[in-house]
Amino acid sequence: MIAAIKPAGTNTRGLLAYLYGRGTHDEHFDPHIVAGFAMLGMPDPGRDENATLTELARHLDEPVRLRNSEFGKKVTDHVWHCPVRAAPEDRYLSDTEWAEIAQRIVQAAGIAPAGDDLGCRWIAVRHADDHIHILATTVREDGRRPGLHDSGLRVGDACREIEKDYGLRRLKKGDGTGARRPTQAEMHKAERLGWDQPSPAWLQDRIRAAIPHVTGAEEFITYLQASGIEVQVRRGPSGDLLGYAVGRPGDVNEAGEQIYHPGSKISPDLSLPKIKARLESSRPEEHPTARRNHPSSPWHQATDALDTLHTDLADDTHAQAHITALGELLEATAQKVPAHLQGELRAASKAFARAQRSQIRAEDRAAHALRSAARDIVHTATGPDGSALAALVAALVWATIVARRWHQAKHHAHQADAARQAVQHLQIAADRALAPTLADLTSRPPRDQARRVLANDVRAAVPDHAERILTDPAWPALATVLADAEARGHQPHQLLKEAADQRELTTARQPARVLITRIQHAGRNPAPNRRAEAARLQTTTAGSIPTQQTRNGRLPAVNRSGFGRDSII
Repeated sequence: MIAAIKPAGTNTRGLLAYLYGRGTHDEHFDPHIVAGFAMLGMPDPGRDENATLTELARHLDEPVRLRNSEFGKKVTDHVWHCPVRAAPEDRYLSDTEWAEIAQRIVQAAGIAPAGDDLGCRWIAVRHADDHIHILATTVREDGRRPGLHDSGLRVGDACREIEKDYGLRRLKKGDGTGARRPTQAEMHKAERLGWDQPSPAWLQDRIRAAIPHVTGAEEFITYLQASGIEVQVRRGPSGDLLGYAVGRPGDVNEAGEQIYHPGSKISPDLSLPKIKARLESSRPEEHPTARRNHPSSPWHQATDALDTLHTDLADDTHAQAHITALGELLEATAQKVPAHLQGELRAASKAFARAQRSQIRAEDRAAHALRSAARDIVHTATGPDGSALAALVAALVWATIVARRWHQAKHHAHQADAARQAVQHLQIAADRALAPTLADLTSRPPRDQARRVLANDVRAAVPDHAERILTDPAWPALATVLADAEARGHQPHQLLKEAADQRELTTARQPARVLITRIQHAGRNPAPNRRAEAARLQTTTAGSIPTQQTRNGRLPAVNRSGFGRDSII
């Protein structure tokens, strides 16, 4: 059950006209009062043909009129409006049940506290099966204003109790970090103009998309403007940027004026101070495009950064920072992956936005590596090869699972559920990203003898999961990966142990696939060869020792893949 308290209004008669009207889409039928502050003598235009909306408005506004006639400063923001809606799958609620629910909500809000005969005047109007509207005028019978501070939290708690008592769908308790829901007017406007999203949601997506591209607040504003977003800024006398608001092109009011939304109202984590803290925590020493000679691609660097995530969650402020930065890396990756993966990555990024914020303050500087990885990815001019892409998406799956577990441990219900949704999208993307690599690996399996030896390595390195791995349809492809890594001088047994340590396999849907991406990433370069390095150093210093050494007059031992174990390929 959702109770959405609206901003204070000024026109009681106008709101009543809406509640008793036909609705924007003729969705209102049989409007009538189901509860109120004093049902005796209450004019109800829905049940009494002689009652009028004006009469009912005058009845509700009487304490406001009396107060305004006695005090110099008039009350104008006196209309309290709270729609209360059941979930689509909930059972039908009778008028009597809705009346009881309305009474509990006005008590929780402070509109009409229990046992207080001098509370505010209010009514609950039902004009559809699944919801009511509570209207109150916020001047008490004694002329005082009610205490409505934090009324939204109290009403939310009351709704959770109502769900339990009436056997309705149980929603998760709010924590004050959720993004603002679009209003009915915003949703109807989007539908009328043919927009897929209401303006606040459209703007939120574009603000989040901008963050990985910039390194400071001024650059952030410039980037938004260059993206075609209308931006309004607030500056101090010194010219320093103090705040910003954004508008969607074409979103204007009745006077034709651009409508702006402050970043903090779109989502709590998009206020200017919070964006500045995140950007300043990852400001680079040089522009990312200048790192062309780095031995590892941005895609591999991002996977390396994710590998440490599970060790960075011990401190809550560091954990929150890493989870927030993980969202930025998801967004950056979604912008740069091939087209066939973009839909699922964008859906994952959008779902994970709710998991990026909680009541825990983030120590943003702790997540420098993840933010740098996100920035490098959006600035890279080249896309990833197949194995690098598969490794990164698989690492994102695991990192999101780790984030979900942290939120669950902290009892962050909304955030954990958002991470769960993101994992579902990422798993689909991971399967698609790995498909070409699997096809290539499966087409060139190692010989039967080599595969049997590699199977023994699996049993020795990960005995608890060996049978699941060896019966996984992707086992032949994993055997090829192990053989390839061995040809580069790596030890399959050691690679298997390290991969299993990085990502536990108990919850993996297909453990062989998980190991493929992990081992391809870890074993992509030749393994260091200490004897070859010693030989190179001797050659450099003495100039007389050949680089190709023999042992007892024989060539180096040949490994199971047909390559010398000590060869550098």
